[in-house]
Parts: sequence; C-alpha cells; structure tokens
Amino acid sequence: MYKSLLRPLLFQLDPEKVHYLTTDALRASMKLPLARNISQKMFKVENARLERELFGLKFPNPVGLAAGFDKDAKLVDELAELGFGFVEIGTLTPKPQSGNDRPRLFRLPQDQAIINRMGFNNEGVDAAVRRLEKRKSNVIVGGNIGKNKVTPNEEALSDYMYCFKALFDVVDYFVVNVSSPNTPDLRALQDKEPLQRLLVALQEQNQKMRKPKPLLLKIAPDLNLEQLNDIIEIATEARLSGIIGTNTTVSRKGLLTPEARVQEIGMGGLSGKPLTIHSTQIIRHLRTFLPPEIRLIGVGGIMTGADGVEKIHAGADLVQLYTGFIYEGPSLISQINKKLLSR
Repeated sequence: MYKSLLRPLLFQLDPEKVHYLTTDALRASMKLPLARNISQKMFKVENARLERELFGLKFPNPVGLAAGFDKDAKLVDELAELGFGFVEIGTLTPKPQSGNDRPRLFRLPQDQAIINRMGFNNEGVDAAVRRLEKRKSNVIVGGNIGKNKVTPNEEALSDYMYCFKALFDVVDYFVVNVSSPNTPDLRALQDKEPLQRLLVALQEQNQKMRKPKPLLLKIAPDLNLEQLNDIIEIATEARLSGIIGTNTTVSRKGLLTPEARVQEIGMGGLSGKPLTIHSTQIIRHLRTFLPPEIRLIGVGGIMTGADGVEKIHAGADLVQLYTGFIYEGPSLISQINKKLLSR
C-alpha cells in the first residue's frame, strides 16, 4: 500500500515537508492501540534466530534505523513499534542549530536516491536528553554525536565531549560522526592525527565512567584504501567497539538522473541505491582486516531484503536503513528479517 498509494502522493510534495508530515502522522497514529497492533503484525518479526548480542547489548533483530531520520529523539517509541531492532538518534550537537538553507533535501527517483545538505539541524543535545529520559520503550538507542558548525576543528573535541557526557545515561551506544559532507571541514577530522586524538580522548573519558558504553565511528564512503587502513589502525588503537560504514557520498558517478538536474541540486551527500555496491565493498574490506572484536554496522543503499542480507554476508553484524526506508516504507524492515530467516 505504501509504494502503490502513499508514496506517489508524498513524492509530489517537498521532501522536507513530507518528512515532518509523515513523522507527525506516525506520532499521532501510534497513540491508538489499533494502529500499534496493526503495525506490529505487519512489520515486526520476532524470532530467536534474529537476535544478536554485540557490545554487551542484546538486539532483538539486526535491522536498525540510521541517524538522520529522528535527529532530536522525538520518535523513538513510535519507531520501535515498526519493528526496528535499534534506533540511532542525531546527529546531535551541543548547541541548537538550524542547519543549512532550504531547499536542502532532494529526491532522485530514477536512481532511488536522495541528496541532502541538512547540516546537522537539531535542537541541541540537552533537548534530546530530556526526551530520552521520558521514553517508554526499551528499544536500543544509539547516540550519534557531532560538532556545531561554528566550532573550529581545533576545538571539536570539546563539542564531542559535551555531547558524550550529556547523553551518557540515556543511550546504549555512541557513534562519532566525522563523515558528514554537509558541515564545513568536518571530514578533515577523518585524517589520521585529528581522528586519533579525538577517539582516544573520548575513549579515555568513556573508560573513566562506572560502566563504559560502546563507542563506534561512522565513516565516509569516499575514503581511499590508505585512509581506510588508517581507520583500521586508529579503531584498533582506540579500542573502538565498532565502525559504521558508510555515510553519504559526495560522488555523483553513474547516476541516471539528468546531469542538468544534478547540477541544479548542487552540493550535498548522496544516499540510496548508488551506494549499495560500494558500501558493501567497504564493509568487506573492514571485516577482512579489523580485529574480530571490532564489530560492523552496514548502511548505504539497502533497498531490498537481499541488500540487507548481502551486507551481513559481507561482514556486517547489524544493518541500518534510511533512504531505503523512505522509498520502500516500513515493510523493508520485515523483508530483511524474513530474508535472513529464510537463509
């Protein structure tokens, strides 16, 4: 019903407006017991064979929601009703920020893709903490953290540390995001020395806590082989729990969308089907050379149940959806889980 009826209507509207319309509708509908029951029957797949134990956490299934959809932790309970095994909020920054100018979200239907240049728009980490303190579900929640646009890279650690400390008691794991292309110079923090300093400092603070939390790194798909190998070295040295591969890409290679339209849209991170193969290749490389105790979450171009299974076969322990969730609807969650059970 989503693909045949709802999506054609929604895709006639501005993408960002549609996001708020659909999230408002989800919030309202999940207040109704009938809607919750229907959602659970349609999308939730419960089976012991889907359970995964990672980082000391028990995931009911390996399909999660990637950061960016519920930036401000407003829909955690509602998203749990759709059958996600975990939900990642953010990216959150210390201070609220409006993000980049609109329009900043664009669909490429011919490519089953999205370009966004949102720019870490969020209400600030403290607002998210207050919401998470009131949540009712026990779904696993990851906190994706970043820096404010006005914070120079030399002072980035203070922003990440602020978010880390603020969220510590209300999330189950952390993701350090240095790979968004939409905050000026942010990706420079993926360079070996600054990334090493950042992750080691966060891990040192983490280990001082009474019960340390899993600390993961989200990387870009645009890293070359040398940079990927640096990431492997740094992740091992910093004793990370995992790596998320990958974020959006700045590449526009091989798109079916007319070049004039792509040029008209301009800058931003590309997600969706064009990333399917490349993000899986990165997962496979990381799994080959990382120590086994560093686990992997695969994200990027998961548009079908088979795509999710392929990521896991390539070495991902868990997978995350975003663009596939937009194009395929919540049925994609159950498709992946059912595909895994059939294998």
